[in-house]
Amino acid sequence: MKLDQLVKGAETIGISGHIRPDGDCIGSCMGVYLYLKKNYPKIRVDVFLEKIPPEYEFIKDIGDVRSDFRTDVKSYDLFIVLDSSKDRIGDAEPFFDSAKKTANIDHHISNKGTGNELYIVPTASSACELVYNVLKREKMDIDIAKALYTGMVTDTGVFKYNNTSPETMRIAADLISFGFDFGSLIDHVFYEKTYLQNQILGRALLESILLMDGRCIVSVISRQTMDFYGADSNDLDGIVNQLLLTLGVDCAIFMHELAPLEYKVSLRSNGAVNVSQVAEMFGGGGHVRAAGCTVSGTYHDVINNITKYIHKQLYNE
Repeated sequence: MKLDQLVKGAETIGISGHIRPDGDCIGSCMGVYLYLKKNYPKIRVDVFLEKIPPEYEFIKDIGDVRSDFRTDVKSYDLFIVLDSSKDRIGDAEPFFDSAKKTANIDHHISNKGTGNELYIVPTASSACELVYNVLKREKMDIDIAKALYTGMVTDTGVFKYNNTSPETMRIAADLISFGFDFGSLIDHVFYEKTYLQNQILGRALLESILLMDGRCIVSVISRQTMDFYGADSNDLDGIVNQLLLTLGVDCAIFMHELAPLEYKVSLRSNGAVNVSQVAEMFGGGGHVRAAGCTVSGTYHDVINNITKYIHKQLYNE
């Protein structure tokens, strides 16, 4: 797939990614958006994403994102879904369904492909790595490079997860050659936390429990706790990764309450558990070492149901 070929003849283009967008989703969507705006100024391009977390507001033209999912375009000539399958793009799904042509660029192993044009590579580090491959390098600029680098940094854990390949590092090296301060960017999007976020992280660590001979760690943040701190879902980023760094732990589960008896579950593994398979059992998906799902029930019911499948993998049952 090459984006310049894909957009030929299009006068209107829509772009979207998954609900509760993360760095890779935002970076890939904005990378494509900035590329099209720079090189095809006569094409109408709209980006649809849910509310953008504040740490990504440095990305150029992030204010153009349509988080209200409103448009006067009846049918886009081309609609591109990035870092997701079309069934996880929320209120943008009708725009995809009504588009004249559709494309899907993703790296999630659970994505079977939706669209006329597919570029799905589960072994890629990130959607941003794949976006880099579909763009012409000579048509890129520093702002596009920063957006793509952001997604690669967040989805690779600053290039330490096993989805980081030599090709990932070559692409990252080329992106930083555009001349931005990549060290400050990494600190800002990956390590910096507000005082509130540190408080929530501390609470999650303090109240975590170990299961399965210390090989699995679990923590939950209730709606009541989030309301007490004035926190939202964006303030919980990174907690599950910190849980996994506990000595002796092979699998981490972090849950937070979306609504009464409804939990967003984040799963991480060091490789001993394929958490994508676990998440798929509950209608979610992701990668071997990082996945998620939304599950209904009491906290104890959710934990009991999920850990049953984790136990089977850890103990080869």
